[in-house]
Amino acid sequence: MATPAELAFERTNLDEAQLGHLQRLLGTWGILADLSFSDLVLMAPMAPTAGDPHPDGQELVVLGQMRPSNSATVVQHDLVGQTAGSSDWPQVVLTLQSGEASRGEMLLEVGEEPVRLHCIPVRCEGTTVAVLARLSAGAGRRPGHLERTYRDVFDRFAVMLSQSSFPFPSEEAATEEAPRVGDGVVLVDEEGRVRYASPNATNALHRMGMYSQIEGRRLTDLGIEESAIEWALASALPVVEEVERRPDVTVLLHCIPLLEREEVTGCLVLMRDVTDVRRLDRLLLSKDAAIREVHHRVKNNLQTISALLRLQARRLPPGGGRVALFEAERRVRSIAIVHEILSREPSDQVPFDEIVTSLIRMAEDSVVSRHLTFEVTGGLGEVPADVATPLAVVLAELVQNAIEHAFPDADADAGADAEDGAEGSEGRGGTEGTGDSAPQSSGYIRVHCASGGTTRRVEVIDDGSGLPDGFDIDATQSLGLSIVRDLVRSQLDGTITMQNRREIDPALAGTMVTIELPVQVAQPIGQ
Repeated sequence: MATPAELAFERTNLDEAQLGHLQRLLGTWGILADLSFSDLVLMAPMAPTAGDPHPDGQELVVLGQMRPSNSATVVQHDLVGQTAGSSDWPQVVLTLQSGEASRGEMLLEVGEEPVRLHCIPVRCEGTTVAVLARLSAGAGRRPGHLERTYRDVFDRFAVMLSQSSFPFPSEEAATEEAPRVGDGVVLVDEEGRVRYASPNATNALHRMGMYSQIEGRRLTDLGIEESAIEWALASALPVVEEVERRPDVTVLLHCIPLLEREEVTGCLVLMRDVTDVRRLDRLLLSKDAAIREVHHRVKNNLQTISALLRLQARRLPPGGGRVALFEAERRVRSIAIVHEILSREPSDQVPFDEIVTSLIRMAEDSVVSRHLTFEVTGGLGEVPADVATPLAVVLAELVQNAIEHAFPDADADAGADAEDGAEGSEGRGGTEGTGDSAPQSSGYIRVHCASGGTTRRVEVIDDGSGLPDGFDIDATQSLGLSIVRDLVRSQLDGTITMQNRREIDPALAGTMVTIELPVQVAQPIGQ
């Protein structure tokens, strides 16, 4: 389905200014539907084309349709995008040609009662660019003081439409919490005195502590700030403002000036009691702050544990015990990185690319005895928090495994004094089994991430010594690779493969580790 803007661009001769005028009307005309208790249809003349059955240019296209929220609809079908000729909507064509409002009746469905039709010209800078058709049932609502007032206000808006003064140039599309007619209406005159207050508006004023008779009086006389109303009357522009009468009462005001021939004749004030909404907002902010604080404390605790492990490792003599403590310390730091990011933005989704950057920086800091180039390409975007933690541990483990065993002479700070028989040596060829394991003066480790289709893919590639012949990750005795394998398969429901790059291209050296995760696992429940 094309948008109103697309319909207008493709099928009419409207220029940019006229199109913007109609878009602002479509963003705010819910007020008009409620004030008139009627369905509204916005129609514009189509641009004539070769072979057009209506060469006079009076074929019409429906750009928008709005139903009232306080009355039954009379137009059961969606008309947006449909086209019609003069014979289908003769009253609309009459209004387009004359530039004057007109009234009549039309039959929407065969066998149904005719509906009343009120056609209002929509002008932009004095030019009639469209027609607002108001359709209402023959019987309609039983008229009362409220109905008469609302319809009178609608008629004033209809005059503004025909005089190019509505919608306002600064008017924006209504948001979800913007007040509507059903929330409460206060009508004031050009001097700011209240001429009418709807029952819902009266209830909102009562919550603000105003119980006196308000009709004929100014709100300031009753102790309520009315700067928004004063500004709307003075500037002839709509104003939205929140009024806090007491700490526990908040009312949102939308003040719309009523004009006639560019003179302000009054103001329509829509009122919505948003006390409960603001209370929920404060609770959500408090909850977010609490969640951030929890992640911050978890990160601090993990960093404390990491520091204790490092301190204890440095007190041990070189050997397997010292290496094991440094390995545990690095894994704890990987988890802490995830909680550090969550402490900044508590969400079900975590920007994993930031985690990758932090993990690579941590790996770079650990290399002290030779030059290694680290590279990150691609990206995973956001992943669920419960996926980010095990995936971060997996990635850190694979990068560190490449540092220590793809490049045997690349001693690392945290256990860089790992001996040939230390943990993880079975995961790489070391000095055996490859024939291309002579120490190199430099090397590179590349992490490539990609997301698309039904999978997310992470690759860790190096140009080091490669894997020993016959290597099988399922048979490895390395604790690090066992952790990687089990996390990928059990917690991430993914697959992992490790292979020498020479199997892909005999000219390539080193190893490529590929991890694939199903996208549905990397999304929060409910998506």
